[in-house]
Amino acid sequence: MDISPAERNPPSARPPAPRVTVVVIGYNDAAHVADAVRSALAQGPVVGEVIAVDDCSTDGSPAVLRGLAAADPRVRVVRRAANSGGCGAPRNDGVDAASCAYVTFLDSDDVLAPGAAGVLVAAAERHGADVASGLCVRRELPSGRDQPWQPELYRRPALVPRPELRPRLVRDTLCVGKLYRTDFLRAHAVRFPEGRFVYEDFVFGARVLAAAPRVALVPDPVYVWHVRRAAAKLSISLDRAGITNWEARLTAHRQAVDVLRAAGGSGGTALARAARATFLDHSLRMYARELPARGPAYQRRWWQLTRAYLAEFDAADLEAAPAPGRVIARVLLAAAHPRDLARLQQVAARPARLAPPYARAADATPVWAEDLPQVTLDHLLHRPLRLLPLAVDAELRPRAGVLRLRLHELYGRVAEAGPAVVDVGFAPRRGGRPQLRRTAVLHTEAPGETWAAEVRLDLGALDGDVFDLRVRLLFADGTSRTTTARAVAGPGLLRRTALPHARHGVLLVQPYATGAGNLAVRLAPGARGVAEVARRRLTRLARTLRPRGTPRTGENAR
Repeated sequence: MDISPAERNPPSARPPAPRVTVVVIGYNDAAHVADAVRSALAQGPVVGEVIAVDDCSTDGSPAVLRGLAAADPRVRVVRRAANSGGCGAPRNDGVDAASCAYVTFLDSDDVLAPGAAGVLVAAAERHGADVASGLCVRRELPSGRDQPWQPELYRRPALVPRPELRPRLVRDTLCVGKLYRTDFLRAHAVRFPEGRFVYEDFVFGARVLAAAPRVALVPDPVYVWHVRRAAAKLSISLDRAGITNWEARLTAHRQAVDVLRAAGGSGGTALARAARATFLDHSLRMYARELPARGPAYQRRWWQLTRAYLAEFDAADLEAAPAPGRVIARVLLAAAHPRDLARLQQVAARPARLAPPYARAADATPVWAEDLPQVTLDHLLHRPLRLLPLAVDAELRPRAGVLRLRLHELYGRVAEAGPAVVDVGFAPRRGGRPQLRRTAVLHTEAPGETWAAEVRLDLGALDGDVFDLRVRLLFADGTSRTTTARAVAGPGLLRRTALPHARHGVLLVQPYATGAGNLAVRLAPGARGVAEVARRRLTRLARTLRPRGTPRTGENAR
């Protein structure tokens, strides 16, 4: 998502007096904390103070913060005597020290969007809201690609008088991008878990919703979340290789659900159910996509932990979740040991794909597998075609300049619609319109089983470095389905190939499977491209060799 229009033309509404305390937390982040603090100061007079809580940093952070405080009297530095081990205690320190009517949180490696504080204060005061929440944008660095976080919540301005009237609020688990009335947090004793507690946002957000605030939603981008995948130390949300990360996520989510349930009444029940549905649709799918890449010991422990947690869900919790997460949960509950990991990865993809085999029970009901007939898939017989988890396989052969696609049947629904044409394009990872768009006719390959198409490509015509394959299937009955395609591995596939290039001399082409198994392609032109490939290899090697440590305080658990 491009937020530059809002950045170029920040909203003009500004309360006349200082109203906001910005709490900036950081630990050993001297390289970024000044940008975070300056983005808060740049909000203008609406920000009365910036409380920078240094979690006992051992790098140059204290000196940077002292310099900022000397340059602007609004900056107050709070230095903890000992490192807290997490993000909760520093944020609590900031709330305790706040003197303004409203408080908002900022991590040391992120920034506030221009005009954010004014927009949020205006919404809070116009509606008498206890919380004002705006759009957070994930910005991939160094590419600069923007992706909105939970955009469905922020399509238009709205006032939510009680959280249970908008259960989707539980999906936005971030504490940032929101403005809280300070006396509301204090009156309801809403605080973050302290100590080495990962995913503290989950619990804090649940405590906020359990206190039944009036919530104002604004569509403006207010927070820019910087995602640095090549950082020496990954943020908590990116460092998921160890099982302790999943254990921490389960602990935090379980506590969040308990908080919502304890709120009582139908509202607490509805929010707790929505939180569990969110777990199935977001957390479970995200980690299931990554499961095939983990080792056997991780897979066994993950399966065991997840089954134990899902056993606490009731049937209504499962039914409240979208179909992909619900199916994954039912497979886990039905199988005592890890199985069908590659197929589960496909179901967990976005959009979901259900790869063969397509089994049926004795009464012809679609089921996950013949030996798991209790995991039924009868919803596939009734869902609109545009929502079905159609499976498309893709083979990219750069040297031949050919992309081969194979569409699989799905319990008769594909043949019924009549596969006709496939449109393909390569979407730049940095953002922008798909390139190298082509159309091909789908021909019957194996009657009643598969349809195939072949597309000729000149990959040298692509302008960029990383591209995701996008597929649109068109059917004779007038319906269509937009999806991705599974990268097929095999001899000569998913290998780096050097192609002659008129401008750069050589073009390195690397088809690969994303974390969700989707086909993508990475291009590296000329000598500079070769050097970049080597740099990425060294970065990956260094990441595998580095010691496990505490991620920087100031990076949210998302």
